[in-house]
Amino acid sequence: MKEKILIVDDEEDIVTMLERFFTGKGYEVATALDGEAALKQAERVPDIILLDINMPKMDGLMVCRRIRDYVSCPIVFLTARIEDMDKVRGFAAGGDDYIVKPFSMAELEARVSAHLRREARRYGGTKIKFDGELSIDYEEMQVYISNTSVPLAKKEFEIVELLSQNAGQVFDKERIYENIWGYDSEGDSSVVAEHVRRIRTKLAALTDHIYIETVWGCGYRWAK
Repeated sequence: MKEKILIVDDEEDIVTMLERFFTGKGYEVATALDGEAALKQAERVPDIILLDINMPKMDGLMVCRRIRDYVSCPIVFLTARIEDMDKVRGFAAGGDDYIVKPFSMAELEARVSAHLRREARRYGGTKIKFDGELSIDYEEMQVYISNTSVPLAKKEFEIVELLSQNAGQVFDKERIYENIWGYDSEGDSSVVAEHVRRIRTKLAALTDHIYIETVWGCGYRWAK
């Protein structure tokens, strides 16, 4: 199986150069040109991340802090300069290494290989979804808003899991009930509406964003 590398840099020519190089070395390569795109690509659970520090809006340090609790792979910062305080901030954010631009491709490849050799590989990995300020850790059955845990009951989380993994798809109450409670359960689909109400209340305590939409006369869907 190919090792997966995520390359994040707002300079498109650098991303293209690195993508071609590591693809040629046999890696599976994903790329992102900004922090938001990096969060989405991190859902694929790469084996290593090359992350530019100086990006507009969401810089590399912010991206690193956001994903570090959920993604355990090595993160190597790409930077045009490095001072002791930069290193302190980077390691505090969860980074593992630095390489200074302009860098030797041979050195970068050696760094990547060394980190992958040292990494205790986690087969399967944690499945995680990033959706704006919301994060869902499907393995740990936890939902976070800006790193604050949302206290969901088991059935509530299972509804979030079903809808979020099928974003944009409409599920009526009967289908949700069958998926979560099972065909042979005693009760009826009216319980779904109450669980959705509770989920929305708990999310609304931490965010104004609407994640579960009502499609009148049809059911519910996870907002894209």
